[in-house]
Amino acid sequence: MKKKIRSQKPTAVRSTPTVNVSPRLSYFEERKGAIVETIRQMVEIESPSDNKQAVDKLGRWLASKFEALGGHSKFHRVANFGDHLQVDFPGRDRRKPVLLLGHLDTVYPLGTLASMPCRISDGRLSGPGALDMKAGIAFMLYALDSLRDQDGTVPRAVTVLLVSDEEVGSDSSRRITEELAKKSEAVLVLEPSFGLQGALKTARKGVGQYQLKVSGVAAHSGLDFEKGHSAILELARQIERISKFTDLKRGLTVSVGLVQGGTRVNVVPAEATATIDVRIAKASDGASIDRKLRSLKPVNRKCRLHFSGGVDRPPLERNPGVVSLFRKASELAKPLGWKLTEAAVGGGSDGNLTAALGIPTLDGLGAVGEGAHAVNESIVISECPRRTALLATLIEAV
Repeated sequence: MKKKIRSQKPTAVRSTPTVNVSPRLSYFEERKGAIVETIRQMVEIESPSDNKQAVDKLGRWLASKFEALGGHSKFHRVANFGDHLQVDFPGRDRRKPVLLLGHLDTVYPLGTLASMPCRISDGRLSGPGALDMKAGIAFMLYALDSLRDQDGTVPRAVTVLLVSDEEVGSDSSRRITEELAKKSEAVLVLEPSFGLQGALKTARKGVGQYQLKVSGVAAHSGLDFEKGHSAILELARQIERISKFTDLKRGLTVSVGLVQGGTRVNVVPAEATATIDVRIAKASDGASIDRKLRSLKPVNRKCRLHFSGGVDRPPLERNPGVVSLFRKASELAKPLGWKLTEAAVGGGSDGNLTAALGIPTLDGLGAVGEGAHAVNESIVISECPRRTALLATLIEAV
């Protein structure tokens, strides 16, 4: 669970003038109220990662919504997390499907709505999970609905995958995500956009987590101090070394975020641990930082070091497939009176997994807003129609 920041006053947003209002944009403008109502309903179905029953409730609710649009739903059963929801829409042509990727889970514990209710005010919808990423799921629903013909068929095959464990590492869903991505023409990730300018995400850092355990020798700190070898002191020395591995120019950061150790104040500590967050912009840096960490030697030879963990989410690099997809989105956005921008961000998503396979992936197609994972989480309502319109257009075009 990420630490929540204090409430912040929403940043004022100036509406972007529409140069050319396309019929598709007009269509979604007329349905803006319905889109917002669907988002509100989802926000009020709380779905913390660690509560299977709650996440499954949202999954069942969404399965019925997608099935009403002609989709064929399938649950990938999971014991310790919510079941992952897959919905397949057969298309009118033989093109490979587009994968619409997202997640059901949020970082907020069950009961958060009591202190952080869903509200609509000053052009915003706020509430736990509104931005990250229940609004993006609503965009999927309304985009697919708009593409159906009189028989209820969409122009090309679409697969929707909504996983239940993205906020806690995607361990149980990774294989499913990768298998479906390999069968797809492209992956469109409905995670939130970047900043209030609504930039798409064409690069994300890879994420790793390590634990360093130091074993020392316990002793009474008054009677036998010289017989002890402090694991905490050794850990402190190692933290200094580890911190020097950060290379901001390469987009590599190594941060010790959690430290534990010792048993009593009058005992030279025999054990201490540190949890290390690693972020990499380039896949090649994953193996390099792993070697550096595991090659560390104790300063005090009476102490021992043991590393576990690794880089488990590769970076989403701005490769040719990503660039090509962004350029296509940019061209498609112009008739909507919209000049798309792009951004590289430090956090990871399941789009990292699909991009690493070489599948063209475009992230950040979800809502515009601020305060993800925080008490001021909110979306900008006025941005919902054109983002849904762009998604519908991309589904047809890629």
